Amino acid sequence: MNRISRNILILLGGLAGPLAAGAATPASDVPSVALKYSAQSLESDTGVNELYRRIVRAAEQVCPASSIHDLSAMQREKACRREAVARAIQQVNNARLAALYAARAKSG
Repeated sequence: MNRISRNILILLGGLAGPLAAGAATPASDVPSVALKYSAQSLESDTGVNELYRRIVRAAEQVCPASSIHDLSAMQREKACRREAVARAIQQVNNARLAALYAARAKSG
């Protein structure tokens, strides 16, 4: 079994693309959250669900909350979180996690 700890970096959604294309490490002023997980934890539904929940919470941390009175800001917040989650799922590169993400994206 692979017990090696792995990391994913959740970046502010809207800025992650330019950073990934142009720099090896994120700028210090870009909000980010590093999550550790083990490949072994992704062998169970419980582990996959837990990592997914942690990714969603991290996206909520890096994408600024907006006022319910500013619809445009709410849309940017939602898009930022969607992008941050999608990038994290892609970084992990696990079929079970990707399937869970696809199912949740369809329903929500």
